[in-house]
Amino acid sequence: MQFDDAVLACFLKHQLQLFPETVAESPAEAEHFLEDCMAVVVDSPQAVWDYFDAAGIDVEGADEEAILEADEVFAVGDGRYLIVEG
Repeated sequence: MQFDDAVLACFLKHQLQLFPETVAESPAEAEHFLEDCMAVVVDSPQAVWDYFDAAGIDVEGADEEAILEADEVFAVGDGRYLIVEG
């Protein structure tokens, strides 16, 4: 998966929401890390929900807000979401 500048900038800015220390310091490092983690970019809250459901993550009883606030979910800011499994 190719990660564009907006996705890489989002991850660099917010990576500490998921990891206890910085894992990437440049866009190139971020892209390499995200590729290694098999991170995905989805285009809607419903797609985040579908991803969690397909991955076997229990979403029963959760609402959209709780799903989007999960540590693994990064709002890119343009309606897309980066999902990184930590």
